[in-house]
Amino acid sequence: MPTAARLVAALCLGILGYLVSELIKPRMPEGTDFGYFNLVNVGLGILCGWFVMGPRAGRGLSAAITNGLTGVAALVFWGLFVQGCYEMFRLAMRNRYGGPFEAVLAIFEKSVDFGAVLIATNIISTLLVGAVISGLATENAWRRWR
Repeated sequence: MPTAARLVAALCLGILGYLVSELIKPRMPEGTDFGYFNLVNVGLGILCGWFVMGPRAGRGLSAAITNGLTGVAALVFWGLFVQGCYEMFRLAMRNRYGGPFEAVLAIFEKSVDFGAVLIATNIISTLLVGAVISGLATENAWRRWR
C-alpha cells in the first residue's frame, strides 16, 4: 500500500542514486559510454526505497538510521549486480565467453570490479550521509503523515 514513508524513501534513494552515479563517472576510464547509467541507478534507488526502506519506517530514530543504511546497502548491491549483468551481456554479444557458465561467473567478476570503483572517500561519505538523511526523512514522513 502506498504510504508517505515509502514515497519519501523512494525519492531519497533515487536522488542518492543519481548523485553517486555522477560521482562514479570521473573514476571510470576515459571514453566510457554511460548510456542509461544514471537512469538505471535512479530506478534502482526508487525501487529499494519503496520496497526496502518504506515498509520498515516507524520504529524509532536509531532504527531509522539503520533503515537508511540497509536501504543504501541494498541500492549498492543491486546497482553492482545490474551493472555487472549489463556488462556481461555486452561482452557476451561480442562472443567473449567460452560458455554460459563462464558468462555467469563474469557477472560477479564485473560486479567486484565495479565495486572497487566505489572505494573512494567522497563516494563512501556521500553514501553514509545519504543513508542517514534518507532514514531520518523516511521516519519523519512516517510520523508526520500516517
